[in-house]
Amino acid sequence: MKKSLGTINAKRLFTDILSDIAGGMLIAIGIYNFASHADLPVTGITGICLIIYRLFGLPIGLCTIILNIPIALICYRLLGRGFFLRSIKSMVISSVIIDTVAPLLPTYDGDRLLAAVCAGVLSGLGYAIIYLSGSSSGGSDFIIMAVRAVKPHLSLGNISFVSDSLIILAGGYLFSDTDGIIYGMIMAFLLSRAVDKVMYGISRGKLALIVTDKSKAPAMAAAIEKSCGRGATLLNAVGSYTNAEKQVVMCACDSKQMFLVRKAASLIDPNSFTIVLESSEVLGEGFKT
Repeated sequence: MKKSLGTINAKRLFTDILSDIAGGMLIAIGIYNFASHADLPVTGITGICLIIYRLFGLPIGLCTIILNIPIALICYRLLGRGFFLRSIKSMVISSVIIDTVAPLLPTYDGDRLLAAVCAGVLSGLGYAIIYLSGSSSGGSDFIIMAVRAVKPHLSLGNISFVSDSLIILAGGYLFSDTDGIIYGMIMAFLLSRAVDKVMYGISRGKLALIVTDKSKAPAMAAAIEKSCGRGATLLNAVGSYTNAEKQVVMCACDSKQMFLVRKAASLIDPNSFTIVLESSEVLGEGFKT
């Protein structure tokens, strides 16, 4: 049993490190190879470090670690020991990649708008990969996760957009770069959208509410399961106009399966009433757990 548990922990650690490397590479390329060389005001603690780098030449990765220490200590109690240790690991890996690997890669010296787009999308994907592994890259991520712990209804992308916008405005003002502020805001928006798309978009789905006669509901649920492998839930209902007893067949599925659900419903009861809703996230068996 102990050996099995140790194997699971080792596999989890290996997977987490791979996620940190992949996410760190995307963040490093976005920040160093695109945003830094386009003189864009970058988001988060990295943005503050980039300002310091442009003013004093202090390495971005080293500066990130230094500024992260007091923030990490402040957020330690709220976020917990496990998340704290995972974030320290992710922070060190991503910082090392920014200072050692990214400088070896070619930099983009073209249009600033394209640089902002690439930096926002690549960095957003990198942060999302790290978030999905239950970690963070430290810095403002500690603050973002702390806010999320207090306000769990807020998305990570929206929280990061607000915090990043403040840093971008500060960087643009400091260097008197109005265009940089505009490009930086575009980058921050794309970063937040990329994070939310990866974090929540992969578990998006559709929800069908099919109102049908009580006698036909079981057959409709069986037809849906046979056609696309999705189970359904039967809800009792009463028609407000006729006062007739009805049942609502509720079925969650992905976008591709919705056509089969609607087809099965109309086959069993052509007079059924179907409502299709977008579900921002579906959790449980057969979906994201």
